[in-house]
Amino acid sequence: MASPSVFPFHVGQTSNERVKLIPFNPERHCETFFRISSPHPEIYKHLPLLPPASATELKSLFYSNSTSHILSFSNPESFAFAIIDKTRPPSPEDPEGELAGTVSFIRTSPTNLCTEVGFIVILPPYQRTHVATNAVGLVLQLAFQSTEDGGLGLRRIHWSASTMNLASSRLAQRMGFEKVGIIPWHMRFVKGKINGKVGNGRELPPGSDPEDLWRDTLSLTLAWDRWENDARERAVKAMER
Repeated sequence: MASPSVFPFHVGQTSNERVKLIPFNPERHCETFFRISSPHPEIYKHLPLLPPASATELKSLFYSNSTSHILSFSNPESFAFAIIDKTRPPSPEDPEGELAGTVSFIRTSPTNLCTEVGFIVILPPYQRTHVATNAVGLVLQLAFQSTEDGGLGLRRIHWSASTMNLASSRLAQRMGFEKVGIIPWHMRFVKGKINGKVGNGRELPPGSDPEDLWRDTLSLTLAWDRWENDARERAVKAMER
């Protein structure tokens, strides 16, 4: 069984005709996630995490006692979803379809009514399909929906993408996010050159380990008023394509 979440909002599942989001259950989902993702370590190239060496190691990230790790159930700012592609046949992971990836709320603040959509990993067989837009659209709808209607009632959602990850920034803008700015030298990828990371393409700072890389991050945001005015309609159209 998955450990109980300390996330400050009640979150269940949400779905449409194509995709379902359910709480990520390491006991049910990690084996398949690792099996499909392990031949493709490049899916981690823009992320601060290294590819896990086993399904057991992946599970340990969720069961970690760390209150800061983005996947840990002990982190009150984070909540991870499993993405189920309902257009595929029933599977051992879910009677309505196949495990297609994961998406999370991270850096959530109940005081400021905001969160960030992060750790978006679409497994390779499901990339360049309807999965990413529908998964992101569902988390946006859930986040902005009022608590009376089962949502989180948030007022702002953040999105961070490596400046070298054009697919991520394009997806965010397609779903209504607007650029805020670039954070230079935002993340240091220790030994990034030998760990398959993608850097910012710039010369390293003086005194750096020559194997390190750095990531510049594009910051994007979507607030409730922009969502109500036109972004919600834009997101729905993207999901229906």
